[in-house]
Amino acid sequence: MNATQSTLRFLGAAGTVTGSRHLLETREKRILVDCGLFQGPKQNRLKNWDPFPVDPRSIDCVLLTHAHVDHIGYLPRLVKDGYRGPIYATHPTVELARILLADTAHLQEEEAKFANKKGYSKHNPALPLFNQRDAERASDLLYGVSFGDEFSPIEGIAGKYRDVGHILGSGFLSLKAKDREDGTKKLLFSGDIGRPADTILRPPSQPYNVDYLVMESTYGNRLHSHQDIKSELAEALEKAFSRNAPVMIPSFAVGRSQSLLFLIRELESEGAIPSVPIYLDSPMALKALETHQNHLRDLNLSCRAKALSGIDIFRPQKLRLIANQRDSKALCKTTDRCIIIAGSGMVAGGRILHHLRQNLPNPLATVLFVGYQAEGTRGRALRDGKKSIRMFGQDVQVRAHIDAIDGFSGHADYLEMLAWLMAFNKPVKRVYLTHGEPEAANALQARIREEFNWPVTVAEENTPYTIDF
Repeated sequence: MNATQSTLRFLGAAGTVTGSRHLLETREKRILVDCGLFQGPKQNRLKNWDPFPVDPRSIDCVLLTHAHVDHIGYLPRLVKDGYRGPIYATHPTVELARILLADTAHLQEEEAKFANKKGYSKHNPALPLFNQRDAERASDLLYGVSFGDEFSPIEGIAGKYRDVGHILGSGFLSLKAKDREDGTKKLLFSGDIGRPADTILRPPSQPYNVDYLVMESTYGNRLHSHQDIKSELAEALEKAFSRNAPVMIPSFAVGRSQSLLFLIRELESEGAIPSVPIYLDSPMALKALETHQNHLRDLNLSCRAKALSGIDIFRPQKLRLIANQRDSKALCKTTDRCIIIAGSGMVAGGRILHHLRQNLPNPLATVLFVGYQAEGTRGRALRDGKKSIRMFGQDVQVRAHIDAIDGFSGHADYLEMLAWLMAFNKPVKRVYLTHGEPEAANALQARIREEFNWPVTVAEENTPYTIDF
């Protein structure tokens, strides 16, 4: 390969919103940006069991944009299969990744154990994709860097993270080729782009001098509601409370759970909703809550000001933290008015499944969705009005009220993404769209072409793209 040419390959998140794995081959080295699990439809999840498209031992370093499982969850398997290099991320991402990797490994082991116990797996015995030891070995390779600090993942390349406002610690990653005779070239990976006015996070930073852009397209064909999410949440909770039954909120442990606690506390303090028992039933969310409290400096100005005034911004009056499984099982039996916040956010696994199995048949109960539900997930099926849901090898009837607030999304919509691009100080040589279902990616491709007249490619899985970098 020419010394000034590099190759991009998208080993996941191409034609789908999960499994982010972007491979940059440059200077006879391999850099992997993100290393996520496939989620959603079964045909996607089965890809997690396929051999990795390149030998993990041939990868020189891994760079993470943020700590969601669809961006980091495959790391233990990569290490299990021989990867031994460094894994770079921002300091908050390192802390959150250690929590999520341990939890994901635990879920893998528990689901395999449960499948063997109930006998509903097609494989005998059912095995986890990776185990706790693999997660620990992956965590040992994590190396934290600060926002704005330059680091060198390989010789000739300088990396830098800037806040992108998606979850705590999330950053877009710029890679600069500094060893070229014709000047510096910049390749930027957006990661997941956050909202300009998030409840607790800073708005996305603005990049400049970008030559090549790898960009997410999750909401490439959608606009978020302009309604105030605090008011929407108050309305949804008041309606659910009137039925005097549990309100179950499937929620991502990192980011969404903390935003919910912040807003519920605000609504209580304003007298907009009554104070009811609130159960945060997720060991991972409990640890993520502690990480957020330890990184208040990385939150937005409003949150920092409230914290400095002495407010415990993430603690509603009757918050109960559910750590152990025994208390979680006891909570499943409650029929009283309360809020149960549990993972996973797309109802793909975790403790929310047990609460749903118990409460979905109850016509007084409420399931309140506060996040994106990918195609093929149980969450999408419930939002689409399915009358029964398969879980734990059984069909569970859906009689509960299903409600949703779309404004909670941590992803920018297409106007917000275009507004982010609008401030770029020069045309981009080519944009590669990833992390979106085909309709969303194609729609965003057309909009970028129309608005900026930039070359845009919707990435295809495992197709090599040559760039001058």
